[in-house]
Amino acid sequence: MPELHVTIGGRSFPVACQDGEEHFLRAAAAMLDAEAQPLVAQMGRLPEAKMLLMAGLMLADKTAAVEDEIRALKARIADLESRPENRVEVPVIPPQVTETLAEIAAQAEALAQRVDEARGTA
Repeated sequence: MPELHVTIGGRSFPVACQDGEEHFLRAAAAMLDAEAQPLVAQMGRLPEAKMLLMAGLMLADKTAAVEDEIRALKARIADLESRPENRVEVPVIPPQVTETLAEIAAQAEALAQRVDEARGTA
């Protein structure tokens, strides 16, 4: 199990993760660090637990706002999809039409061949 050192709020923390999960751990740590950096800049040196708690709460608040927005957008999409005027009906061509067109094409080719033959003998 790999152990990485991540930096959050200017402090290094050893963190273990599953093989192959290192990228996700680094990305999550970077998000937490992005919240911790302004806290450290505004308040100076904070106790580790308070810095991590505040950064985590700020990140959780952003996540909750995004989840609310996603819920609202999903509801809007469902509403738009349920409206009949927004549906596009694509007509299906019956197989008989395709067969009839194929027969007409075959007849046209046969006629063209007869015309060519008639021109060749005249």
